[in-house]
Amino acid sequence: MSEKLTPDVAVPDLTLPLVGGGEFDLAAESPQNFSMVLFYRGHHCPVCKNYLEGLATLLNDYEAAGFSVVAASMNGPELAARTAQEWDVGKLRIAHSVSVADARKWGLWITKAFKEGEEDIFTEPGLFWVRPDGRLYLADISNMPWARPDLGNLLSKVDYALANDYPARGTYTG
Repeated sequence: MSEKLTPDVAVPDLTLPLVGGGEFDLAAESPQNFSMVLFYRGHHCPVCKNYLEGLATLLNDYEAAGFSVVAASMNGPELAARTAQEWDVGKLRIAHSVSVADARKWGLWITKAFKEGEEDIFTEPGLFWVRPDGRLYLADISNMPWARPDLGNLLSKVDYALANDYPARGTYTG
């Protein structure tokens, strides 16, 4: 069973290997405004390819807006390397080897493959903005490959959110 993250509360730890070496450690990130962690289904997914390639075209703008950005999947190192080589993702950091335990801690839906070419299991899409202190600001989790937020539209909201000290939503627990 997946857990449900709470806005404005610390997110789970996340440390993953990166294509090309090194690791992504969310706790060690030091963005001006947010870390964006984007979970994608994997190399088999053409929707993911288009989405990550679209993110790559916006990456400089996100970085200028004070973001650190990583895309992560359950793919192993070989498929993740193929993603970085075969897809037009530029300098987008590609992390791999997301565990089932991590996926569940982040509240992601997990799918068991039902057609040829898919990995045995993989996460469905999830996009998170995490404040520099580790608290969740924005979460978008889907159980289908097609339901994902418009990355350009999200980027257009950053200045407003920051200028107005716009709070994380969904914090009511009463």
